[in-house]
Amino acid sequence: MRIGVFGGTFDPPHLAHLVLAEEAMFQLDLERVLWVLTPESPFKSYAHISPWQQRLELLEAALSDNPSFEISRVDVDRPAPHYANDTLRILGEIYSNREMVYLMGGDSLQDIPEWKQPQSLLDKCHSIGVMRRSGHSVDLPGLGLDIPGLISKLCWIDTPLIEISGTNIRERLKGGDAVRYYLHPAVYQIIREKELYQN
Repeated sequence: MRIGVFGGTFDPPHLAHLVLAEEAMFQLDLERVLWVLTPESPFKSYAHISPWQQRLELLEAALSDNPSFEISRVDVDRPAPHYANDTLRILGEIYSNREMVYLMGGDSLQDIPEWKQPQSLLDKCHSIGVMRRSGHSVDLPGLGLDIPGLISKLCWIDTPLIEISGTNIRERLKGGDAVRYYLHPAVYQIIREKELYQN
């Protein structure tokens, strides 16, 4: 059995996240997708990130009606820094009888040589599911030279082009613009009731 590992800050979780995770499940024949909320991303330390407790509440709401989506607290329950290599090691111990499929976007794949111990990360997962978007190119030969064995572990996930991002949603909320159909209804309700992302 195979489990997808989908990490991110999810600030906030939105419909594009849900579509990508569902496509990964079907195209890669996954048993389920573990959503790993990253409290503090090593690559986003320069940016303001909402408190992880707030993001966790929104993520729980977003996933509440899909039993194939599960939240993992592997990162929120341990101290920073949170590197994918360590996350996969811990999850591999918990799910020792499962194949781990690490899910990422094409932009993250291009940056993977800069990650902490990328070769070790590669050794800890059965494969890497890359969400491929139209018009986005990756230097595969270069990546293959930087990280031997990477190319053979890549599985491409064809996803529809959905121009929704957490940054855009936060900006729209701050400006009072419409975001209702960018979000799961339960997430939208919490954001409205608690007036999140207004400042």
